[in-house]
Amino acid sequence: MKIIVGLGNPGSRYAATSHNLGFDVADELARRWGLSFRMSRGEKAEVAEGTYAGWPVMLAKPVTFMNLSGEAVERLVKQRDLGPDDLLIVSDDINLPIGRLRIRPGGSHGGHNGLRSIIARLGGERLPRLRVGIQPSWEVEDLTRYVLQKPPPFEREQLREMVDLSTDAAEMWVREGCEPAADRYNGMRRFDVEPEGS
Repeated sequence: MKIIVGLGNPGSRYAATSHNLGFDVADELARRWGLSFRMSRGEKAEVAEGTYAGWPVMLAKPVTFMNLSGEAVERLVKQRDLGPDDLLIVSDDINLPIGRLRIRPGGSHGGHNGLRSIIARLGGERLPRLRVGIQPSWEVEDLTRYVLQKPPPFEREQLREMVDLSTDAAEMWVREGCEPAADRYNGMRRFDVEPEGS
């Protein structure tokens, strides 16, 4: 089985914010694959199961809030006795500009609290992840506030495109693995649009 976990925060307050792009990618994968999410309280996540490209697949959206994401991911992995190569974590990344993706088979959490929690619970940094850039093209004084609020209109279309591109990358990860997906998407620059009036 391949499990793709989209990171975000539950509740309407956080919907459509940059920090919830992981949830958005999971939702788009479910739409493409014709799957529906259900609440799995034992796993502290909303999950959707089916098949894609001959693989049994599961999509998951932890409902633990971002900084406790590891609780849900640990249960998902251990209950199915899966290895790290069977898991892909999709998260936003404030250190990457909007328009860029980065797929890696492992590495540090890079300051992301969701990845920090998952690495701590699984006990290692060998953890495939797809990071979606959300760094704005202008200086932001309060990054925490920025990622938890609705993005300005000119960014919304960019982020929608990033969800589509990230979904393509996640599908390639299922079909071909981490390295081919990284070769295809890591060097790509989707667009370079400055804010209006800049």
